[in-house]
Amino acid sequence: MLKSAIPVLHVSSSAAAEEFFCGKLGFRREFAYRPFEPKADPCYMGFTRDGVWLHASSFSGDGVSGGVVFVAVDDVDALHAELVAKGVPIDTGPVDQDWGNREMYVKDADRNSIRFTQQRDDAGR
Repeated sequence: MLKSAIPVLHVSSSAAAEEFFCGKLGFRREFAYRPFEPKADPCYMGFTRDGVWLHASSFSGDGVSGGVVFVAVDDVDALHAELVAKGVPIDTGPVDQDWGNREMYVKDADRNSIRFTQQRDDAGR
């Protein structure tokens, strides 16, 4: 039985990724694996917020920059207000999509798209 999926986003700088995901999006870094410390990169990190996990890796071969991840949220508009207050550039939205979601997209420095999505109450009607 499937339980969850954890996307891995490729990043070029672990420091920039940590600043974006933690400092801007409100995630917390749970771990960082750096085999060549004190060098910052390559690095494999795990972030959490509200029970949602995202991983980011600057190891070659771990994905490509420009990936996409959807994150289900309770209230896209409230999250939008939070991110705008933190100065996060919003790439798209919030916008009502034809397929029944309200969505907002942000991008990190490596052009990975984090797409926050909320199913609208009137979806499918």
